[in-house]
Amino acid sequence: MLLRDAILLLALGPLVYYLLTIWASSAYFKGTRRPVTNKFFERPPVSILKPVRGLDREAYENFASFCLLDYSEYEILFCVNSADDPAVPVIEKLQRDFPERDIRLLIGAPHLGASGKVNKLCRLVQEASYDLLVISDSDVRVEPNYLRDVSAPFADPKVGAVTVFFRSFTGGSVGATLDAAGSAVEFAASALLARRLEGIHFTLGATMATTKKVLAEIGGFEALANHYVDDYELGRRITRLGYRVELAGAPVWMVYPRENPFQFLRHELRWTIGLRNARPFGHAAIGLTMGLPWTILAILAAPSTALASMYVLAYLLLRSAVYLTVGVWGLQDPVVRRRWWLAPLRDAATFAVWIASFFSNRITWRGLEFRVKKGILIPLEEARPDGKTVSGETVSETAAAGMLDESLGRSTVLLEPAIDFATRRTPGCDVGLGKTRELG
Repeated sequence: MLLRDAILLLALGPLVYYLLTIWASSAYFKGTRRPVTNKFFERPPVSILKPVRGLDREAYENFASFCLLDYSEYEILFCVNSADDPAVPVIEKLQRDFPERDIRLLIGAPHLGASGKVNKLCRLVQEASYDLLVISDSDVRVEPNYLRDVSAPFADPKVGAVTVFFRSFTGGSVGATLDAAGSAVEFAASALLARRLEGIHFTLGATMATTKKVLAEIGGFEALANHYVDDYELGRRITRLGYRVELAGAPVWMVYPRENPFQFLRHELRWTIGLRNARPFGHAAIGLTMGLPWTILAILAAPSTALASMYVLAYLLLRSAVYLTVGVWGLQDPVVRRRWWLAPLRDAATFAVWIASFFSNRITWRGLEFRVKKGILIPLEEARPDGKTVSGETVSETAAAGMLDESLGRSTVLLEPAIDFATRRTPGCDVGLGKTRELG
């Protein structure tokens, strides 16, 4: 009797969570429907920073969208580790197709830690011409008003970072559809509830915007060189200094790869393992917000068919309301608009991944193997002096301990061979940084 009552009571938790997310999301999106402009805010020049490794789906179209922005002064900096990276020809085509844009391709980055992405960001920040930095992942596509939306919150000096939500663009594969049907909704719903209750203390990889001044106050990206969830760490450290993280008005587009269900589950598991290591209590608390497993338990524990039916009906109605409110009305996500009814299937996949995440700390990220411990990346491939790698768990205890020392923010483990630094600049653009040499 006591166990039954406890299950029925706990099963109400996700339903309350859904109601709260609908409340917080409705209030936020209703406000964003009323455009707010600051005529006295002089929009600063912007450096867009894009660390790249390999090619995402429709990479050229993604990159080109950043060349078509309705903004007076900005530059775009790409960084790859090797001149042989398949993204290089795409970026060079971008330079030819948009000669009026200041586009620079940086080749090579310092090896400061286990995260190749953050290593590249360290060099990109050094090379950036402007104080306002806007960082986004390579699978992101934007609208012409993107920089206007992102730069606007910085009119308030108390704002230390700006991030954005995303909506989905898929090629129609089963895994990508299942991923896109829920990812944007889940991120936005949880973030908006957090914003309403305590404020946002993180940024999202779809866009991380901050200034060189604020970045220097947290120790630069160098302090994050071994962190897996660098977007979460960036926002957390900035808010700890007393700054706010704000949301830009319009979401960006996330271009999903064509993936099968297994690839989708593996991607979700990688993200969930990272969350468990970075925010163990938050990761554990997710279990209390999962409506599907708790509804199933309530069905099994309910003393009557009528009560069991009420739990099922409440779950289906409220879950659908979350998807329709956040995904369809708020984010205007076309995938959610067509596939919102996949919510229970998406919840089943999320629950399975959440359970699996307790049993592994190993991830594959951009073709490289890592173990994640307390949010720190520990590579399972160690670079040799000849630039080759040795597969397997070859990282020494000393190196691993060094990775966990956040005060150093450095690692002796090199994942990619170091090369001479170089820059390839859009012909005709005279930046005059004096930091790099121009090729071709």
